Amino acid sequence: MARLFSNRDRPFDLGVLPTELLLRGTVEPVAGARQPEDASPPGADAMLGALPEYRALFDSHLDGATAPAQAPVPADLVTRARNLKASAYFLEATLAGVCELEPQDWLQAEHPAHTHAFVLLVEFSREPKPGEPGAPWICGTNAERTDLRCAEVAVVMAGYIRALGWSARGHVAGQTQVHLATLAQRAGVAKAVDGVLAMPFSTRGFRIGVVTTDYPLATDLPIAPEASLAWPDAETYMGAMGTRPGFEDDELARRPVHMGRYAMERIRRVDEPTTLVLRDEIRRVPKRADLFTRALAGDLGDKARTERSRFAVKHPLAFAMTPLIRGLVPLQGTREPLQPTGLGGDLSDPQRNADAIKALAHVMGADLVGICEAEPWMYYSHDEVEGRPIEPYHRYAVVMLIDQGFETMEGASGDDWISGAQSMRAYLRGATMAGVMAAHVRRMGYSARAHSNAHSELLHLPAVLMAGLGELSRIGELILNPFIGPRSKSVLFTTDLPLAVDKPIDFGLQAMCHLCMKCARECPCNAIPFGPKVMFNGYEIWKPDVEKCGKYRLTNMKGSACGRCMKTCPYNREDLVESERLLWLSIDVPASRRQLIAHDDSSGGGQRNAVKRWWFDLEIVDGAAVTPAGGVNERDLDPSRTDKLAAVQKLAFYPPALQPAGGTTLQTVSPIDRQAGLQAYAAAESPVAARRRRSNRTPDA
Repeated sequence: MARLFSNRDRPFDLGVLPTELLLRGTVEPVAGARQPEDASPPGADAMLGALPEYRALFDSHLDGATAPAQAPVPADLVTRARNLKASAYFLEATLAGVCELEPQDWLQAEHPAHTHAFVLLVEFSREPKPGEPGAPWICGTNAERTDLRCAEVAVVMAGYIRALGWSARGHVAGQTQVHLATLAQRAGVAKAVDGVLAMPFSTRGFRIGVVTTDYPLATDLPIAPEASLAWPDAETYMGAMGTRPGFEDDELARRPVHMGRYAMERIRRVDEPTTLVLRDEIRRVPKRADLFTRALAGDLGDKARTERSRFAVKHPLAFAMTPLIRGLVPLQGTREPLQPTGLGGDLSDPQRNADAIKALAHVMGADLVGICEAEPWMYYSHDEVEGRPIEPYHRYAVVMLIDQGFETMEGASGDDWISGAQSMRAYLRGATMAGVMAAHVRRMGYSARAHSNAHSELLHLPAVLMAGLGELSRIGELILNPFIGPRSKSVLFTTDLPLAVDKPIDFGLQAMCHLCMKCARECPCNAIPFGPKVMFNGYEIWKPDVEKCGKYRLTNMKGSACGRCMKTCPYNREDLVESERLLWLSIDVPASRRQLIAHDDSSGGGQRNAVKRWWFDLEIVDGAAVTPAGGVNERDLDPSRTDKLAAVQKLAFYPPALQPAGGTTLQTVSPIDRQAGLQAYAAAESPVAARRRRSNRTPDA
């Protein structure tokens, strides 16, 4: 459902709806107005029973401790309000506004000494139609699912303000100290129509989250009583202001929910991935061998070990997400077999089950969903804490991608202060989605366990590849999707619920990445190969130097983490009709590929867009947000880097023989042997040689 008009000139804090066009005034809220509810009650098989433990976790973090000092944020109250609105839109709230608090807004006499309310709305998801896959699980659950989303956003927004050094508390239905509907009207994000709140330019329902605070902010005016909530003219309806077009919901309604918004059904499916995978030659590796785990144990040196615990959460917005991400780990589920409970309906058809699971994933917020077998070689061999062996335990993996967001990436260098928050937002959304879905599957009597970035017993990369969500790219340890490119994070859950699996895909990426070296050219630490693919532990891969990459991300003093390869990739495009045209041109007309790569550079693809730069450059030091001592990375494209970097590039890799052995724990330091890694890369087998070797094997070899 690509848009016709670009939003590149629309500041991110204005959001996806053209609410700046609304007539506003000073009016009193309608007393007793209600939030929208579900149109029909949930059925017996609804997934509501999976939500309470997650809602309890989120509610427990609505309040918390304030940082010991106030951050050096701008004194201008409009700038502060714009930053909070952009932060909420970054977290995928639909609409946000600000108002002052009045004594009658509180539900009880004793309350915090807060002066302002930041109000956010989250729209209902599109639901399956009766008879469509997933409908019995999903229909009638929008209000409670969306309250969970509101709680998630309110927790992070309140935590962000507290990290800046001001008091803040989140409020959501069932756990509020304020009148939510009253504040939504006064903050100008909703209007009462026949006693029920309505959102401008949207026919969906929604729910409300509020953050009260003593952080001074510029306020918004209410929507005037005479203001129309409908689209004002044809051009606005078409999205000419860079906003979401009015026809989007009608367009999406033509597709069953389980198919999602992206036309993955048009991408060619193949029996095996477009990169060679020799399953019988893959050695399972312990979690202790992960680069960031090695850093935590001290394998990369003292500086990397010190920075490991904070590198992705140095920015206060990412810092605010950490408690929820950690709190979700104990809820991830079980490996043990269960007995069917009778809930969920008839679960005998694997294809119907798979479609229902995909529908549930999409309404929970996944951008793309695929299913593969959780083959034994995908599992880690040992855990990293106790060195405990991990035996493969589930047959299927439900794999989901979360878009990190084009607009924020458009404004960033890829390795500046917002980069860590981009990852953490996707990790938080993914952990919640996978956790709730696994909980629902367990309620139906089938074992299921979520695998998030915070704790996973399955390697995500091969699962994403085999589930048909992308191809392996030159970036290396990243699967690139044809529609959202490389800017995604993955999450999955494994289960023994019978499911139909998807095939891998082929959209011509191997040829494109062979020609294009832009990610290698723009990599700050020269870790992405300019040369050909190699064989690594049974995989054909453009193998990056994970030590170089990891050390740069961990010890980046001018930003948090790094995603510059994603930022500068030609597949990182705005969701436009024109972008889809370029995608299909690259697929259908192979002769166009070299020109398409050159066009991306000449048209400014990967340059920073100052209009989209909405965050404050801040760093958490000793529990308080301060001006970063190292400054800020301010990178743009440099085509001259190819010749300079390729000539001096030396890459190392660390196959299982050079990794910590299974059973090694975090208490044992296993220093990286870079010299051996350089020698291993230099001696790597080529994919051509591997194929030739395999074809010459005798049947019994």
